[in-house]
Amino acid sequence: MSETPSADGLRFAFGTLTVLPVRVTRWDRPAARAGMLCAPLVGLVVGTASAAAGVLLLLLGAGPLLAGIAATAVPALLTRGLHLDGLADTADGLGSGKPAEDALRIMKQSDIGPFGVLTLVLVLLAQAAALARAYDASWASGSLAAALAATAARAALTLAARAGVPAARPEGLGAAVAGVVPRGGALAAAAAVALAGAAAGAALGPAEAVRAAAAVVLALSAAELLLRRCVRRFGGVTGDVFGAVAETAATAALVVLALGR
Repeated sequence: MSETPSADGLRFAFGTLTVLPVRVTRWDRPAARAGMLCAPLVGLVVGTASAAAGVLLLLLGAGPLLAGIAATAVPALLTRGLHLDGLADTADGLGSGKPAEDALRIMKQSDIGPFGVLTLVLVLLAQAAALARAYDASWASGSLAAALAATAARAALTLAARAGVPAARPEGLGAAVAGVVPRGGALAAAAAVALAGAAAGAALGPAEAVRAAAAVVLALSAAELLLRRCVRRFGGVTGDVFGAVAETAATAALVVLALGR
């Protein structure tokens, strides 16, 4: 008996977006479509692990700063740092000032340039600082921030894979998932994440519900701005651009959640 499309989608999502031992059995467009629609579920799993790491450090008496650092490290570990690598490569490509073909060639190189290094340092510092601030408020606030940021980051991937967004190269993971998700499905996934975030935040009070929903909306907006810039600059998306979009959304969500505490 063949597997259902949802099972193929989950395999595709977890097999390509995490280091979890999930074997991807189908690489066709339907599987990619289902997989990218399942991306927010991957984010929820990654975010839950991130939140657990932060709470564990708090219970061990390490304090909110180390809790924030641990919660920042877990998503990187669970993705082999691929999204961070994509962020650095995209920063180098955008910062190079070269034509699209040359910029794409720079992004494919194995080394990281000055733009990439600076971007990585600032993003990781911002994520760790924002998570530390959230954990300083309470373990529940820190857990919500970690889980919501990771989920919003993967919802940004779903939106980036929507129909009408072209691939910059004919090969690679970016080409495999570019344009596979119907616009309606991508918007529905984004709305579901925002509503789920608001519901989770409501457990901590009305203000947290509003803050959580705003964090998702602004995170996806920031990711969309970067996506459009990359499409104009490179002619489409690549695997690196997907990674950059995810990290941008995660960072924006965490910054919003840290404001006003």
